[in-house]
Amino acid sequence: KELKLTFIGVFCAGWVDAVWDFEFTETGPLDAAIVIKNGSKEFKTLYSHLLPYMTDTESVWTVFGDNGVSVKSLVAVLSYFVLGGKSKTASVQQRISALQASSLYLLLLGIPGSVVNKMFHQILFDTCLNTVSNCWPQSLVKKRKKDTLKSSQADGKRSKPHRKDNDEMDVDEDEEQDEEVHLSPQDLLKIREGVVLLVKSLLRLLLKFPLKDEPQSADNCMFAKLTNFEPVIGELSFGAGQDIDDMRTMPELAYYGLWLLCSSNHGDEKSLRRVFHRVLYVILMMSKGESGKPSLMMATQAVLAAREQAIGFVSHVVDELKEPALPFLRILLQHISFRMVDKTDYRTRGAQAVAKLLAKMPCGDYASFIKWLFDYSRQSKVAYRMFALDVSMALMEQPEREANENVDAELVSFLSHRFLVHNIVFGRRSDASPTVRGHALTCLAQCLELPSMNATRSIKELFSTSASLTHTHLHMHVHMHKAPNTSTLNSQTTQKTFKTLPFKTIEITNNDHASFELFDGNVMLVFSLAKDTMALLKRRVSDPKTNVRKCALQAMMGLLKHNVIMLSEGNLTVLSERTRDPALSVKKKALQCLMDLLTAHPENNLVQKAWLRGVVPAVVDAESSVQEKALECLEQTILSQVKSHGSYSYRDAQQTLTWNLLGLLCDHCQDLGRYFSRAFTVWSKQNKFTAAFINNLISHTEAEHAAGAWLLLSKVASSCPRLDYGKILDAWDDLVRSDQNVTVATSCHILCVIGDIGEHLNEDTKSRIVEDIITWLKSFEMPLEVISASVETLCRLGKAEAVSDTQTFLNQHCGELVSVCEAYLSGVILNENGAQNLNEDLVVKHLYTLGVASLHCPSKVGKRIVLLVQSVLTSSELACSQPLSQFKASSMPSSVRAHAVITLGKLCLQHEELTRKYLPAFARELELCSELAVRSNVVVVMCDLCVRYTNMVDRYVPNVSACLRDKEPLIRKQTLTMLTNLLQEEFVKWKGSLFFRFIAVLVDSDPTIASLCEYCLVHLLLKKNPVMFSQHFIECIFHFNSYEKHKTYNKFPQAASEKAKFSLKGAQNKERRFTIYRFLLVHFTDAQRFNITIKISQNILACFVDGELPLDGDGAAVLAETFGILSLKEIKLSALSEAAGAGGDEPQEDEQMAMAKAVMQVAQKKVVSQVQKKVFIESMIPIIINLKSMLEQKRSPVLKDLMGYLQLTMQDYRSEVKEFFAADEQLAVEMEYNLKMYEKEMEAQMAHCSLGGDAASGGTPVSTRPSNGGRPLRHSGGAFDYVFDGMLGVLQRCVSPTAPLRGALRIDELNILPYE
Repeated sequence: KELKLTFIGVFCAGWVDAVWDFEFTETGPLDAAIVIKNGSKEFKTLYSHLLPYMTDTESVWTVFGDNGVSVKSLVAVLSYFVLGGKSKTASVQQRISALQASSLYLLLLGIPGSVVNKMFHQILFDTCLNTVSNCWPQSLVKKRKKDTLKSSQADGKRSKPHRKDNDEMDVDEDEEQDEEVHLSPQDLLKIREGVVLLVKSLLRLLLKFPLKDEPQSADNCMFAKLTNFEPVIGELSFGAGQDIDDMRTMPELAYYGLWLLCSSNHGDEKSLRRVFHRVLYVILMMSKGESGKPSLMMATQAVLAAREQAIGFVSHVVDELKEPALPFLRILLQHISFRMVDKTDYRTRGAQAVAKLLAKMPCGDYASFIKWLFDYSRQSKVAYRMFALDVSMALMEQPEREANENVDAELVSFLSHRFLVHNIVFGRRSDASPTVRGHALTCLAQCLELPSMNATRSIKELFSTSASLTHTHLHMHVHMHKAPNTSTLNSQTTQKTFKTLPFKTIEITNNDHASFELFDGNVMLVFSLAKDTMALLKRRVSDPKTNVRKCALQAMMGLLKHNVIMLSEGNLTVLSERTRDPALSVKKKALQCLMDLLTAHPENNLVQKAWLRGVVPAVVDAESSVQEKALECLEQTILSQVKSHGSYSYRDAQQTLTWNLLGLLCDHCQDLGRYFSRAFTVWSKQNKFTAAFINNLISHTEAEHAAGAWLLLSKVASSCPRLDYGKILDAWDDLVRSDQNVTVATSCHILCVIGDIGEHLNEDTKSRIVEDIITWLKSFEMPLEVISASVETLCRLGKAEAVSDTQTFLNQHCGELVSVCEAYLSGVILNENGAQNLNEDLVVKHLYTLGVASLHCPSKVGKRIVLLVQSVLTSSELACSQPLSQFKASSMPSSVRAHAVITLGKLCLQHEELTRKYLPAFARELELCSELAVRSNVVVVMCDLCVRYTNMVDRYVPNVSACLRDKEPLIRKQTLTMLTNLLQEEFVKWKGSLFFRFIAVLVDSDPTIASLCEYCLVHLLLKKNPVMFSQHFIECIFHFNSYEKHKTYNKFPQAASEKAKFSLKGAQNKERRFTIYRFLLVHFTDAQRFNITIKISQNILACFVDGELPLDGDGAAVLAETFGILSLKEIKLSALSEAAGAGGDEPQEDEQMAMAKAVMQVAQKKVVSQVQKKVFIESMIPIIINLKSMLEQKRSPVLKDLMGYLQLTMQDYRSEVKEFFAADEQLAVEMEYNLKMYEKEMEAQMAHCSLGGDAASGGTPVSTRPSNGGRPLRHSGGAFDYVFDGMLGVLQRCVSPTAPLRGALRIDELNILPYE
């Protein structure tokens, strides 16, 4: 009766048959007489009347038959409304009708007898299930996907390049969105009601109608898509006893539907596999679009909540089903691991999901999965190894498992946190990928912060002093290459796309992944000594990759913080030195690590020193952000913690730390004073020094922290307008008149404060202080540092508005000091018995005072004083023309002579004629003096004189640079530093042999000096003169081989002793020479590499061809070395080198990005390669061929080097060989014959020596030469497989004429795009 009320008219039998014939894929228009009277109201009424028949004993099918209602027609009409809602332009009413018609159809299927009455149709059923996706507006979903894509591009390191077809696709999507019907919030609510009705109908159907025989229909159930349809307030409850009518939210209905699909009514084990597969993408926070390919969703609160609900649902299923669900839980965890994207947030949440679900596994299955995880952590893909580390960290946050009787003995070791730390986390410390090894170090540091004591204990085992055989290491090394017993899917299969990867067990075979285990090139040892582990960690702190260095610093700080490794000076120095790292981020990380470590160990003296040595110098860093960070640390730790003495308590750790740090600055860290002063200069501009701060400082000047208080006062006094002068003057009186034991540093600080406040004192007070200082200086009882500070304070007190008045004051008081010193030195030097009872310390103080005072009163320095100081150095009368060999040395002690040098230098600074006279004497001391202190001071004096009298000292720069080869490391380091300063300020030029002597320090026997030289060259001097290396490169070849027969190069004058001192000639120094060559070439630009290759061929090779250079023994050595240099990989253009070394192990990009990058690399390599090959063919080959002929005639051993060079380089130019030799077939045949003979000779050598053996003295064969550019020779069947295989066929076919050779091209004549 209700059906008759709903539908008016009689169905056309032909229309119904046509709908069934098309299998409900399309329907024709209904008869105009058939309409719905009141829209959805009739559907609701009909639904409510049919719902009781699902449980009633009365058959609805009998009712239909009694009332003449055709089931076939009814299904056809319902399909009409269902298909009407598929269109994007469907109206709101059509969408609602489609949902209600689908609900009616599912309801009818659930009524007993539907199968007999042939109600079920596969296609119509699937169409009804898809009605939700068709009727719910997709514009919101598309917008969410676009926002997700934009956010992923913004957060990631790389963004996907825009392609034309993608842009067109976006346009099409926009057009489709424009065609969609606009839906109001009220319309959306109505559609949602229809969706809820449809889902509830499906749930009722699943309770009655089994889908065991319809797996495709079970797969099409849309429950997984509805889990994040809308947010849920509170927590979801999962269970079978829930009433469908009481469920209000879509996720509740969806998870209830997934639970129903897990039952045996809808399949055996396939049902669980199907459900877990659908939930997989919810946990991964992915959505599957129409194409079937998963796409990443933005990690919004709704998506994260849906993920947590999915994890809870899987846990509920495992709890309820127990054993049958465990295999599918393992599959789910494996697929989460293999499908995880390489984004930090998603990886972290994915690892947490794996850990939560693993908690549901019994110990045996848990241990088995950990074993699988270890194999997974050794896969070739970087994302896998990164995710394995994240999972390990998440697992260590859970309580450690204890083995029971059900766990196999071989799996027991996998249960402990110790295995995760040792074998997965620490096992990745030497990964080939810098991303992975950096993350492994970060995880190592995070392990120490975990509440698990077992994890901390495991890390301590790694760094313990006892060497023991780790059982888990041994176990895994035995089993890691063992093939799995059952393998349904190996690791290679996982390279398939998401769409094709089946949801099955993934068994991993590790047969050939050792290359992903090692970075240092050494085999992982089972026996791990603590010192080896610590050495490896220190190497990571100096890793080439910035991220690895940062992570290593974090790990080092964690180990020190938790006392895993000793708080020794060596370990702490590693942290403090990284504050001067070339990378900005590493410097900031080092500063933060030092702050964290100081916070953890504020009482440790070594930590305090390391903090000062790291933070204080960073105040003058080149990067402003590093300066700001250092100033922030200093202000937080020192400046803001200064309280008044009355409120100080030793129980206050912060105040105690502040005064301890200031005490170190006054004692062991006085050398940091310059950097510390820079901080106060900045703070004074920021008005950081308040009156309260100054008063607090002054309150400590008479207490136990007086040294630190005076240090701070000496820094702030000059910028503070008002001070308590009374207390400062009282402190001065105590210093001068009392017998208190005041340290040297404190005395200097008090003197500095007195000088700062001098302008605010009255004349009587200043006169009294001046008198005290003069009396103090005349006593000659003060240390040298206090003498210098006293004279400086004296000069500041005498400063007047008129310069003449100031000079009068200085002549009076400083002149008095000069006279006193002159009288004393005369008595010691001129009297016959004066030197017998020589007081060495007193003589030094008089010399030092004389030098300091004479700088302020040059007019008071007479000839007699100069002669007295000269007498300390030599007992002979000096003349400008007198040769050095006639100087007679003095018999004074070494310390006296050393101070006499400094004093004489100060006298020379004021008198040019003295400089001209005594420069030969200083040069003599550098050449012949055996005393370390004297030579060191002479270097300082001559460099200071170079600033004042640049032209005069210029001729003596070779004497100074000769000290770069001094036997004492101190002098070599000091000379290197001072020459760098002079070169920076351009007081010294790169003339003569200076560059070659400077660059030779790169191979100094002391590694610290060599490292300092590298820093000075790269970071200081090369920035000022970028062409410095390329200008001197060719001359380096001649100079370091001591070859002087070239008409242009190596012609600067040098003494025989200097030549011998700096000589790197001979086979024994070959590796040192090539170290220098490689260093220079590494810092060349591509243009410089290009041009230097041409210059080498024109200025060296061509000279031998033209006979300008004789091919004697020395010439042969130079020529062989030239071929070795041309074979270096560092001389190749970087574009070619990078293209050749591309690949690696970094995270794989998507197909579009990989394709775009590949196209760019190919185009770049093509342009650069064509230029280089053209130049090579036109300029190098003719010279090489002529040289080859000449070497053959003279039977020179250099021929081997020439042929080796050809062999190594021609592999880049094989296609050009045909064109070049086309004009001369005879030459081609000769070249082919020579190459074959060379190959036979190499084979003969290989038969008598190993591949790594050294070559005969006649030259270095290519097969063993270390300078082969890093390209290993291929070996096959006992003979070398050279790149010239098959060349005979190529050369014999060269018959076409070639164009005449043109001049060599220069790179600046070509229009080449930048390589970046």
